[in-house]
Amino acid sequence: MSLNLHPMVNVAVKAARAAGSIINRAALDIESVRVSQKKANDFVTEVDHAAEQAIIETLLTAYPGHGIWAEESGREHGAQHSEFVWIIDPLDGTTNFIHGLPVYCVSIALAVRGKVEQAVVLDPTRNDLFTATKGRGAFLNDRRIRVSKRIQLKDSLISTGFPFRPGDNFANYLTMMGDVMQRTAGLRRPGAAALDLAYVAAGYTEGFFETGLQPWDVAAGSLLVTEAGGLVGNFTGEAEFLEQQECMAGNPRVYGQLASILGKYSKFASAGEKAALRQRGTTSAPADLADAASDAAEDADGANDAAQ
Repeated sequence: MSLNLHPMVNVAVKAARAAGSIINRAALDIESVRVSQKKANDFVTEVDHAAEQAIIETLLTAYPGHGIWAEESGREHGAQHSEFVWIIDPLDGTTNFIHGLPVYCVSIALAVRGKVEQAVVLDPTRNDLFTATKGRGAFLNDRRIRVSKRIQLKDSLISTGFPFRPGDNFANYLTMMGDVMQRTAGLRRPGAAALDLAYVAAGYTEGFFETGLQPWDVAAGSLLVTEAGGLVGNFTGEAEFLEQQECMAGNPRVYGQLASILGKYSKFASAGEKAALRQRGTTSAPADLADAASDAAEDADGANDAAQ
């Protein structure tokens, strides 16, 4: 623990490291980890539960009067009506974890009267510790971090998350992804939203967007971004996003450019924008996909001819 950190962040770091130790031990023998499915493509393991329990015990030992809002146990622990609520994702990136892909993290945030004021994101595979206190800046392993200085979307690396739940609008996402992809230096899908946001804060990527996210996915990461000089909101660029299931983040210049592209895909877009998007989806998207498939087939035929 660091003497320079806010006392509440120090406690959260202790909780995150306890969870990280559980995760790292389990990662040594992934095949023995019991996995269950909450719903289609949404997995939980005994490691998620054990890590969450360790976090909650650590936090409530220090602050018994605080509330808890955790991914696996909801609000059943802690004080029910406290102004101080810890928002916890014990293992963000569970699907990566159960496949042995080392891209996952522990995410812990403290909201005071609904506003996030403390944040910890721990990547246990790299021992990378991201911390932030409102008004005091964001840090990676005690080093101050800032968002990237790139100003043009065409030079920017953007991270995202793909839809994976039944009922998700895949066609809409493909159109949105195409709109962003062709205007950037690259689009990435690491698979852990809290780390995606931490990487925006550290300047590794210039922006991030994803739908379907829950507060525990984005609470800690969002404070990291804003304390590193970036912006976070919904797809229209509005600052309220925590419980709206759409999140966009970036350095200030890239954030504005993303909002100009993604705004029409927001649930808060105007009726006219939504109608235009529906029309585009029914007319151009299938043709675009067919053209892409045709081009791919032609490329494959050309490669086969060259090989022969």
